[in-house]
Amino acid sequence: MKIFTMAKTVLRNLVKGPATLMYPKRVRAFPAITRGKIDNAVDKCIFCCLCSRRCPTYAIGVSKENREWTIDRLKCCICNLCVEVCPVKCLSTDNQYAKPVTDRQLAMHRESLTDAPPPEAEEVKPSNSRGEV
Repeated sequence: MKIFTMAKTVLRNLVKGPATLMYPKRVRAFPAITRGKIDNAVDKCIFCCLCSRRCPTYAIGVSKENREWTIDRLKCCICNLCVEVCPVKCLSTDNQYAKPVTDRQLAMHRESLTDAPPPEAEEVKPSNSRGEV
């Protein structure tokens, strides 16, 4: 009787088609609840160190003196505890995964307030009546 079970499985696989996603042709769409990576809006961060104290894997490091925030993406288990404890809500979880790395040093993501681009002030450019600048 096991031959009928196997024949049924073979026929189902022949009719159904491939079970895998044809990646280069179709890009995978992640659901909104996917926990992919932790992002920090460093310009809003007050460097209070609550996220680094709450991290169970000690993946986050905060330096108040250098105004620098680092995360080791290989240590991070994406538990969202740092996002929940952040008082200014500058941490967020993105639903896209971090890019794979071959070297451990490439997994260290560092952001500092000095690296952040300065906020651009919008200039009011005079324009003539024809809409040209």
